[in-house]
Formats: sequence, C-alpha cells, structure tokens
Amino acid sequence: MGDHCTNNPPLGWSKHNDEIVKLGDTEVYISKPADTDVGTRLLVLLTNGRPFAKAGYFVVMPDLLVNHGDPAPNTVNVATTTEEEFSLLDQIKMRAVEGNALKAVKEQYGDKEYRTSHGIHVVGYCFGGKYALRLAATDEVSAVAVAHGTMISREDFVGVKNPVTFACVENDPLFPDEIREEGLKLLQERNIEHELKVYKGVPHGFAVYGSYPDHHIKLSQEKVFDQFVEFISNYV
Repeated sequence: MGDHCTNNPPLGWSKHNDEIVKLGDTEVYISKPADTDVGTRLLVLLTNGRPFAKAGYFVVMPDLLVNHGDPAPNTVNVATTTEEEFSLLDQIKMRAVEGNALKAVKEQYGDKEYRTSHGIHVVGYCFGGKYALRLAATDEVSAVAVAHGTMISREDFVGVKNPVTFACVENDPLFPDEIREEGLKLLQERNIEHELKVYKGVPHGFAVYGSYPDHHIKLSQEKVFDQFVEFISNYV
C-alpha cells in the first residue's frame, strides 16, 4: 500500500453509533446511521474509508489487517512477496470476509439493523479493493466500489458479475494502466455495468478518510465519496 493509505491521521469516530464487536473469530467494526431502521442497507467496508453510515448505510468493516495472517503488503515489502505468499494471503482474508464475517453479520443483524433483501454493497480502499472485486463475483453482492486498488490482477476481474465503480489515480504504479484497461475490457465484453474516474494531482491512498492539509486532496476525497454513494445506491 502507499504512504497515504496508512500514514494520515484518522478522524474521530462516534462513540454513540460506532463499536467494535467479535463475530465468530473476526473482529468487526460496526457503524450505524443515526436514524437506523430495518430499511437500511448493508455496506461492507474493506479497510478505512469515509463514514458511509452518514449516508444511511449500516456499515461493517472486518479486520483484514491483524487477525488473519500477515498485514496487507505495503510499498516496502510488495516487491519481496512471492506469488505463493500472496495466494495464501488472499485465501485467508477472503475466508475471513466471505465465509466468516459476512455470515456472522447476517445472522446477528440481518433484518434487524438492515434489510437483507437489499443485498450487500461493498467498498474497498487500497488493498481492500482487491477483495471488493472478488466479492463482486458472489450472488449476495449488489454493487461494488473500488478506490485506488492495490495489487489488483487481471484474474480479479474475471468472475465479476455485479456493477462496479472505480476511483483511480493517474499514473498509479500500484494499479497500472495496463491492468486497469485489460480489466475494463473484460467487463465491457461481458456487459457488466461499470464506471471509472481518474483523479489527477493526488497520491495513491488519497481517498482514505483522514486529516489532510491539502485542499485539492480533500476536495477529491469528497468527490470520490459522492461518486461511490451515487453509484452503489442505484442497486439493490
């Protein structure tokens, strides 16, 4: 991951509507909208992003970085991580999200805090974007959003069957243009609804919700949040 994915000071969280709970063997961050009701939609957040609860979503964020194998790779150790190690890491984290956390969330909160008939919306930032695309290949997911994905490969696009929106960084070495273009071609060939916006003059990781002194980054971050909410809210 890039420096901006992890090194910017996070903004505070609401003690009234946010909590961390243990579901199965996975710690899950929960954020509820202020006016929650059974009509609320479920949003799975993969790594830190904007507070989607303010947009009316019941938000769950499974712990991908601590409890399940090694942390997500960053720009320092990506080059030394072997393909076999990435494959094992992927399997561990996908089981943590799809096979463990999501099942537990549905059992605990389904049709109590959110309406299961609305499906699941998934937003993935940085390394979480890779898993968001993987979840876009599952039946329960309604729509997916990916912000400056990290280590995304052509194979991550192959099984996608649900609508997806991308917020990308210009000339991003962590999500190269050739991979992005090949992935879009696969989506187009299979008539998968999608959109892609490229943000200029911002670093990889800019959309992660944090405290930024740069006005342009702040403005671009807001645009990504609006892009995601507008796109995924069209699909239930």
